[in-house]
Parts: sequence; C-alpha cells; structure tokens
Amino acid sequence: AREIQEEELRRFASRVAALLQGPELGPEAVDGLQRLHLAVAATKYPRKLDSKFVELLQTVLCSSKCPEQIQVLCAAILREMSPCNDLILSCHEIQDTKLLSLVSSVLLAQGNKKAEVSAVGQRIVKVLERRLPEGQSARYLLPVLSNVISLSPESLTEEQTNVVSKKMADWLRYASIQQGVAQPSGGFFSNPRTRQPGPVTEVDGAIATDFFTVLSVGQYYTQDQWLNMQAFSMLRNWLLCYGGKGLKTPNSGDKSGMDRSVMSMVSTTSISSRLLPPKDRLREKAFEYCQRLIEQSNRRPLKKDDGDLQKACLIEAVTVMDIICKQDSSYVYRAVSFLKVLHGRISGDATYARALLPIAQFFLNHSKMAAVDSDAIYKHLLTDIPSQLFHNPSLAFEFVQFCKDNIQLFTETSSIFRQSFPNLFKFLAWNSPPLISEFVDLLPFLLDAGTAIEIFHLLLDLPCLTAALDIQLRSTALPTSERAACNPAVKPATCLEAFRHPLYKSMFQYLLRTKSAPEDAPERLIPLRQLLGSLASSPRVMQCAETVPVLLELFFRVVAEFADGPLINQLVVLLLQRSDQLYEIPAFKDDVYRVLSSQLVMLCKLRPALIVELSKEILEFSGTVSNIQKKEAIFTHLVWAIGEYLSVSYDKRCTVEQINRFFETLEAMLFEITQLRPLASTPSYAPRAISVLMATLTKLAARSQDLIPRVSMFLSKMRTFVQSPAVTSVYCEEDLEEILIRATELMNLLKMPSVAQFVFTPPVDVASTRFQREVNDSLPFALRIVTRLLEPAPGFMPG
Repeated sequence: AREIQEEELRRFASRVAALLQGPELGPEAVDGLQRLHLAVAATKYPRKLDSKFVELLQTVLCSSKCPEQIQVLCAAILREMSPCNDLILSCHEIQDTKLLSLVSSVLLAQGNKKAEVSAVGQRIVKVLERRLPEGQSARYLLPVLSNVISLSPESLTEEQTNVVSKKMADWLRYASIQQGVAQPSGGFFSNPRTRQPGPVTEVDGAIATDFFTVLSVGQYYTQDQWLNMQAFSMLRNWLLCYGGKGLKTPNSGDKSGMDRSVMSMVSTTSISSRLLPPKDRLREKAFEYCQRLIEQSNRRPLKKDDGDLQKACLIEAVTVMDIICKQDSSYVYRAVSFLKVLHGRISGDATYARALLPIAQFFLNHSKMAAVDSDAIYKHLLTDIPSQLFHNPSLAFEFVQFCKDNIQLFTETSSIFRQSFPNLFKFLAWNSPPLISEFVDLLPFLLDAGTAIEIFHLLLDLPCLTAALDIQLRSTALPTSERAACNPAVKPATCLEAFRHPLYKSMFQYLLRTKSAPEDAPERLIPLRQLLGSLASSPRVMQCAETVPVLLELFFRVVAEFADGPLINQLVVLLLQRSDQLYEIPAFKDDVYRVLSSQLVMLCKLRPALIVELSKEILEFSGTVSNIQKKEAIFTHLVWAIGEYLSVSYDKRCTVEQINRFFETLEAMLFEITQLRPLASTPSYAPRAISVLMATLTKLAARSQDLIPRVSMFLSKMRTFVQSPAVTSVYCEEDLEEILIRATELMNLLKMPSVAQFVFTPPVDVASTRFQREVNDSLPFALRIVTRLLEPAPGFMPG
C-alpha cells in the first residue's frame, strides 16, 4: 500500500468510483473501499484524491439506501483525508443517529475548528433532547460528544450541559438489570421464539440484586446498558469540564460552610434526588455508582479479564469520587470512611498497587478538611510499593508522576515523603532513561540541609543500587530450596550467595533501605561495591550510570541556594573522599570526576574560606601523586582553587605559614612529576596539571615573596625538562611548547613582584572586577603584557 504511486492511486480510485455509481453496492465495492482505505492510511504523509471522488464519497455516505458497511468505509477514508478542502458535509439535518455519528466523526477530524466542533456539539445535544424514534439509539452519539468536550468544552451552553447531565444521571442509575436479547441472525437454525432474557450477574456469577454498572455481566446487553457503560467512561471528563461551574465551594475557615457540609449529609438522603439541580443530581448518582463499583470490586471474578476490569474500574471510581468531593465538600465525610475500609482491604495485595495512588490522592486532597490522620496510607504507599514493585515500568512512571504532581501537598501535609527518598530512587535506578526528566523535577524538593549529604552519597551509588536491585530480584525468584542459609565461615563465591551471607547482609540492607538513615556511615559499602563489580557491564547498570552526572550537576545547583558554611565544608570533604569510592565503570568515573571537579570550584567560589578551614584534607589530597593520574580533573581544579582563594583577600585568617605549607606540598608534587628519570620509567602526566601547578606556585610566591627565588629557579629548569629525550618520548611537541611558554611567562611576571602581587592577589575591592573575574582569561592576558615588556620584539628600539 505504501508503494502505490499517485497515478496508480488515481486510477484505482476511478475504478472504485465506478463501483460506487453502479446499480448495487455489493462485495466488490466493499473490497475496493477497504483497499483504498489501506492505501491512504498506510503512509505518514497525506494522500491526494480527486475532488469529484471526495464529493462522491460524501454523497454515498449520506445516502439512505447505502449499506452501513459502505458508509463506515466512506467515513474512514474521509477521516484519513482530513483536513479536506472539498468537504460539503453538514450534520444539521441528519436524524439517523448512526449516520450522525459517522458524519460528525469526519467533521471533528478536520482539525480543531471551533465553529465545526460547536456545530457538532449543538446537533448532538439537540438529538439527545428529544425522544428518539424506534430503532434509533443514543449510544452512537456519546463517543462523539466525548470528543466534542475534549476539543472544545466551551462549545456547549449551561442549558445544554444541564440536559446532558440529567440524561447521564438516569443512564448511570436506571439501566435495566435484565440481559439483552440476542439479535436473530436470519440463518437456517434461527428460532423466532427467543427465550426471555435472564437477569444480569455479578463477576462472581451471583445474580445482581442492585443496579446495573459496567461491572455487571450479561451475555447480551440492552441499549440502556450500553449507555450506562458509555456514560461512566466519559463521566470523569464531563465532571471536570462542567461539574463545578457555578458551584461555590465554602472556605475551609468558614463555619457556615462546615455547617452546610454536615447538613448536606442529611439533606442529600432525605430530599428526593429528582428535585436536585441537574449537576447536583449527576454528582449524587455518580457517587452512588462509584460506591457500587467499589463494592463489586470485592467479588472474586470467574474470569481473569473481569479481574483486570475490576481493578481499572476501582481506579476510575476512586478518581471520580475525588473529583466529586472537590466540587461538593458534603461528600467528603461519606467518602473518607468508605475509602479507609477499601485501603485496608487492598493494601496487602500487590496486584492492586495502582489503585493505591488515587486513594492516596484523595486523602492528600481532603484529609485536612475531614480531620483524619492519613500518614499510615502515605507510609504504606511510599514504603512498600517502591521496594516491591520498582521493576514494573508502567507503575514506576505513574508512581513518580503522582509524586511529582503532589510535591506541594506532600511537603505541606507529611514529612514521610522526604524521608522516603531512598525508596523513590529505586524507580530511577531500575528505569533510568524514561524517568530522568521526572527526577530532575523531583530532586529539588527532596533536598534540604538534612537530606543533602545522604542524597549525595545515594547519587554516587546509584549504579551500585541498580546492581543490588538486580540481585534482590534474582534472589527472590529462587526456589525456596535454594535459599538455604549460607555458612558464615565460607566467603561467598557469587553475588547471589553474598545477598544472604551475614558478611554482606547489612550492606545490602543499607543500600536497599526504604527510608532515610543519615546516621549510618556509607563507607561500609566499599566491600559491596567491589563485590558488585561483576555487574558493572550490565546494560541496565550502564544506563543508570549515564544519568548520574545530570543529577549531580542539578544537586549542586540546588544545594548552592541554601547551603551554609558547615554544609559546604562537609560536601567538599566528602567530594574528595568519594572520588576514591566509586563503582568501577571507567566511563562513569570519568563523567563523575568531570562534574565533581567543576562543582568543587563552584563550592570554593561560594565559600573561599574553606581552603583555610579544610587545609588538612586539601593538603592530603593535593599531596598524593596518584591523584594526578587517576583523578586529574579534580586534582587540577583543586590546585587552581588553592592558588585562587588561599589569600588574605578572601580570608583574613590566611597566614604566611599556611601559604608556605601549601607551597611546599605543591612544590614537592611538581618536582615529583617533572624530575628526569631513565627513559624507560618516565611516566606521562596531564600537561594541564603541570601548567596549573606552576601557576599556583607562582600565585603563592607573589603572596609570600620570600618564595619567589625558589619558584623562579624551578621555572628556569623547565626548559631542561621539556628538552629531555625521556620527556619528549612521552609528551607531544605542542604540549611541551605550551608548558615552556607558560613557565617563561610566569618567570617574567615574577621579575616584577609588585605587578605579580596585583595580578595574583588583588585588593578586595578589585577582586571582583572584570580583569580579575575569570582567571582563564585574565591571567594569560597579564602574562602576555609582561612578557612583551621584558622581552621586546626584534627591531624594537626604545624612544
């Protein structure tokens, strides 16, 4: 069908047109229309048909003598051709409900044209208002009406919505409880004397004694039963669009409003529902319908499909009850006790997990007004569901979306949400790519001074958590006979054995915890990270690892908004420590180092005093040679921060002794990585690290000028270093040239100590000027100026 060219399609449409204009529209016409529909529907781009043929399709569609199958196919082709400029259809004069449904579907497919949508809506309501002739049914019109209110709710007037609300209330509550009659097929064995229909049954086979609902079972259904099911399917959208208009909701602090709510509990049962306004009556019948559905969901179904339908109807029923209570608070008290009982009944059944979300939503919306404690409901939802069903992708998305939509309500009503973040991250660890955007929205609300440190550890351990969840799932799937207790004296050979081994059990429990545990030390996970290294190449673990840098950057951006001095200091110390304690995935470690190094500079800029306050930890890290090779990005940025912020301009507590201590440590590092060795043993270090070390030592010497001779002598030896055969064999020529140029520029700058001090240690009022704001720009500029002053270009003669 996709390969049919335009010319071939035009010729085929001509043959179909000839069939449609024939004396009888038989099987050949049906086959031609089916093939034509496939040809126009199978491509992403719109097909073109002759305007006369499009006009013929519309004529055949509206013909009273045309078979229904032909009409359905004509309407389907016209919908596929939409938007269509040759459309002459109108729904104004159509009386037949089936034809009105088909024509309306074509008109609504033309795009969101308000005038056409409104015209269809007006006609549908007008037909629904009157008594339909024998053989006609409103069931063909409700799907069209549902589309109308989705496209343009304002197309119906209040009077029209009242008409439909009145009809819907009757359809929901007063459908027949007798089964429908089978339509005679007209075959040889058809019996004109059909049996009397029996009553509808419940899903467990019992005869229904209450009113009909979508969960009532019958072999055949009557027209009013079909309307009942359709009315319930569009009830939620209808209430959201029209249920609350003109309704005055009492203020929570208004005593009269509370009295009104209590009175309504009595009045709604005592006053005949026929006397209520249409919207109020629909709410009442809808509420009763939802109660009946919830009661029916307690029955044991005979068929699996009926069990799935029960769960879907339960979710919809609770959602509709929530909407009704928002629109009329008098229903809150009736719903609260009802839903508490429901929660107690289904909370222990994992197959009903999705139904717990609308129940929790209801209590988030109404527990304050009803003055009930709902923490047990939230605790069960946030504790049990993520830990048991993290591997269900559709539930994971719905659950995280639910949390995202209710962040404000959760943070206002309960502390359980923020305490449950380790559990929520299980969804992300297992379903990382689809849920990353949701967690980008969630993370800022989970962070505060009390959770920041624990979340930092959790983000770095996220791939490890994925591996642990994998082991947990596999361990749960093992037969009971294979879950025998391990011998504590024997070291486990596999991750599955380690999951139940006493040596690792507490580590797994901590990593898989369900709530915040800030007092526990995450350092105890080091053996577990090594153990789970065998799963590092798992595709799921690799995907999770790719999300960590994004969330880490967001973490530091959010924390920077509220962090005080002690928290920033703690984060810097942990940042340096955790750089040694990452899950062994090379690409993951490189990405994390990149993020941590840039965020380290941000934290130092936010609080320059930390260089002095954390001098012990910083000296220990910057004085370790292996960090240059394994964690070059972090090392280089930390050394840069030392040179930038170890100054009395940023911290009055900075002394010459401290500057000298940092100088000696970094001098030893630069000596270690630039000393000449035999050709075979010369290691290669990042040229950037060498340049930053030289620049930082020069900055420190400018602030403690007794050190200038030592730096100058060291820099003068760099020419020997870069020209050594052992060095040229491991560094490229461009890198060595850059190192030599930087050493020469720095040495020239130190020949003018007062200039060097201004460039490297500006006064407080100059430290934020544009010249000093970005060292990566200002320092090379300053160095070039000084170099030109001290080393004039050839031919230059002073005047």
